[in-house]
Amino acid sequence: MRRPRALTLPTPHPRRALAVGSVLALAVGPVALAPAPAPTPAPTPSASTPTANRGTQLYLEQCASCHGPQGQGSQQGPSLIDVGPASVDFQLSTGRMPLSHETQQAGRRPPVFSAEEISALVGHVASFGGGPQIPQVRPGDVVSGRDLFAANCAPCHGAAGSGAVLTNGWTAPPLYDSTAVQVAEAVRVGPGLMPAFPSQVLTDRQVDDLTSYVRQLRSERLDRGGGSLARLGPLAEGLVGWVVVLGLLVGAVRWLGRRAGE
Repeated sequence: MRRPRALTLPTPHPRRALAVGSVLALAVGPVALAPAPAPTPAPTPSASTPTANRGTQLYLEQCASCHGPQGQGSQQGPSLIDVGPASVDFQLSTGRMPLSHETQQAGRRPPVFSAEEISALVGHVASFGGGPQIPQVRPGDVVSGRDLFAANCAPCHGAAGSGAVLTNGWTAPPLYDSTAVQVAEAVRVGPGLMPAFPSQVLTDRQVDDLTSYVRQLRSERLDRGGGSLARLGPLAEGLVGWVVVLGLLVGAVRWLGRRAGE
C-alpha cells in the first residue's frame, strides 16, 4: 500500500507577500493607533501683551525724558520707583501729569491721556514695584466722614472743601471736581504738601466714610460763608455788604440835606 504524499504549498514570493500585506493593512486598518499630539496651550498674558506694550511705549515717549527709562528719576523729575499705581493714576487722571511746563505745583486740568492709556501707563509704572494700590471705594457713613473731614482735611481745604491758600505759594485745591477714587488716592499717597494717611492711620472703612462726605460736599457745593453771592466767600461778601451800607448812608444824608434846605 502506497503512503500518501504530503501536500506542500508553494512559498509565496516576497514581493507578492508584501503586496498582500499592504492590501490587508489598507482594508483592515492598523491594529493600534498612535496617540494624537496634545494641543498647544494658548499663551498666557504677560509683559508682552498689547496693553503692556502700549504702556511701555507711552512711558518711553511721554515720561522717560524726566523720570528715566527705568523710573529711576533724573534732574527733571523724581523717581517713580515705589510710588505705586494709586499715585500714578491720581496724577494722570487729574491732568497734573505730564507737565506742560515746569511749575511748583501742578493744577488740575483735563487729562492728557484716555482712560485706556492711563490704565496702560499705570500698569507699566507698577512694574517698577512698591507703593499703594488704587483703592476700591465703597459707600460709607456720611456722619463719620464729616468728623474725619473736620479733623484732617478742613484745616487746609476749608470746611466746605472749597480750597484755601497755603504758605510759600502753595494752595489746597477745591474738592468739588474730585471723584471718590481720586479723593481716596490722595488720602493714601499725599500729593504735594498733603500728608499721606496709610491704613494704620485711616482704615479703608474710614476712607470710604470720608469719600462719601466729600461726595456730599460736591453735590451741595456749599458756600464758603455769608450770603449766596456766587460763593465769593466771607471777605468778598463783607466788602459788598459795606459798599451797600455806605451807599444807603450817602443816600440818606443827601435826602436829609434836601429836607433841611426846604
